[in-house]
Amino acid sequence: MSKETENVRKEEIINSCEELYKNTSFKEITIKLISEKTSFSRPSIYNYFNTKEEIFLALVTKEYYKWMEDLNRILKKEKLSKIEFSDELAHSLEKRINLLKLISVNMYEMEENSSIECVTEFKKAYGKTIEIVKKCLIKFFKEMGDKEVEKFIYTFFPFMIGIYPYAVVTDKKREAMEKANVHYEYYSLFEIANMGIKKMLGV
Repeated sequence: MSKETENVRKEEIINSCEELYKNTSFKEITIKLISEKTSFSRPSIYNYFNTKEEIFLALVTKEYYKWMEDLNRILKKEKLSKIEFSDELAHSLEKRINLLKLISVNMYEMEENSSIECVTEFKKAYGKTIEIVKKCLIKFFKEMGDKEVEKFIYTFFPFMIGIYPYAVVTDKKREAMEKANVHYEYYSLFEIANMGIKKMLGV
């Protein structure tokens, strides 16, 4: 089998998993369910992925590459103020709701139950996004030193993990907050991301 054919088949499996994830929870999705959405039998899928976590990790990797396209578009801009950069970065995250959902809920499990090869592929995509964000900071904010850039990176990427659970509030969560008498301001994904990024940039 050629590498191109293998990649096409992997892509079909990943896309089927993505389609299922729109209406089915991570826990409920199985290799069998994924196979029913593809032209493959369940045993055939194991020729490409060893676990469902590997399929999801490949989906996360794909999401990082999509996000990279937007990050590169930001990097190509001539100049941006801190407020403009924050808006741009927050909008880029707003488009990656699947990425934010997956990293907030199942990232640890996906990495632990995937082969070293799959995790390495994911880390390559993850590392590239870090480098692009760093390049943006260096290009647009020349006053930021190396330590400040590193501090932003080590704050921003963990911060991303918390955006989805705070922005996407289910009816059950709302009801529980009301019953617990906990005051909670509801903000959109963009608003939460933007507030956090501005805080990190000292705006």
